[in-house]
Amino acid sequence: MENKKELRTWLDEHKLPHPLVIAGPCSAETEDQVLKVAHGLKDSDVTYFRAGIWKPRTRPGNFEGVGAIGLKWLQRAKEETGLLTATEVANKAHVDLALEHDIDLLWIGARSTVSPFIVQEIADALKGTDKVVLVKNPVNPDLALWLGAIERLHSADIDKLGVIHRGFSTYEKTKYRNIPEWQLAVELQDKFPDLPLICDPSHITGKRDMIFDVSQTALDLNFDGLMIETHIDPDNAWSDAAQQVTPQSLIQIMQDLRIRKETSQEEEYNTNLSNLRAQIDVVDNQLLDLMGKRMKVADAIGELKKERNVAVLQSKRWNEILGKMILEGQDRGLSEEFILRMFKAIHQESINHQEKIIKA
Repeated sequence: MENKKELRTWLDEHKLPHPLVIAGPCSAETEDQVLKVAHGLKDSDVTYFRAGIWKPRTRPGNFEGVGAIGLKWLQRAKEETGLLTATEVANKAHVDLALEHDIDLLWIGARSTVSPFIVQEIADALKGTDKVVLVKNPVNPDLALWLGAIERLHSADIDKLGVIHRGFSTYEKTKYRNIPEWQLAVELQDKFPDLPLICDPSHITGKRDMIFDVSQTALDLNFDGLMIETHIDPDNAWSDAAQQVTPQSLIQIMQDLRIRKETSQEEEYNTNLSNLRAQIDVVDNQLLDLMGKRMKVADAIGELKKERNVAVLQSKRWNEILGKMILEGQDRGLSEEFILRMFKAIHQESINHQEKIIKA
């Protein structure tokens, strides 16, 4: 598969003056709920109205979707509002039913993307379709797996393709539900700059009050659109209540977002500069997260040394680390002077942490 301008033809044909917006409830719950959300989004920036019909749950016993009846509700929403429709599919049966009900956009979820068997089954069922098909990143940060899913669909003569970045699962507790790992999406964008890239801030954050900031970061990184879960009564949603917003909130988010347009060489320069600066901001935040994790390990070492009455400073160990980092830094294009200054600062902060623990 090669990057081609034609990859974004389906998106360009919408002729949108703003990013593509896919919005709607995490789950279709009742016909009334689906129609109320759709009507709330009718006169907004939303192009595709989404609703989960089949919900793959981590553990059994939770609400797993209303099933095929929900597709009829989506059809009615389209008839009444003119919004195009979208839903997730996870197997051939889902695909067949979605096509039967003329759903306009289908996406493959993160749990399905991890399995080439599932992706191939879906690709075979969709072979030659004129529907838009988007692929969410796999739950683990594996770019090859993500690209492999796209390639399977492309090999099945599916022309209207795109990807959805929804973050990656982690066992660590962070402020995100799924860690963004923006650099993977940026790397995919570098390989296929014309493949439409959509951000799913709802699943990245897991919290509605963080959706705006993550959406802005995505647009700063030149994402083509957003998928935001929207519900008439988010707090009482049957699934993922904390990450859904009301239609009114979504409309406000889209009004408040800064959207950059390329209209001249000067603006193109500013857009590219903003994009690169946004990448720097992302990496800087990751550095801070890593430093925080490193100091937690230093704290644990301090507790162990205190317990065994061992001195904080271990010169031999420190010199070994410094020599190793200088060599590895050079392989990454970093000067010896910079490595020395950086690791001396990190080392001093680690000593400060350990001394504080030992003196406590």
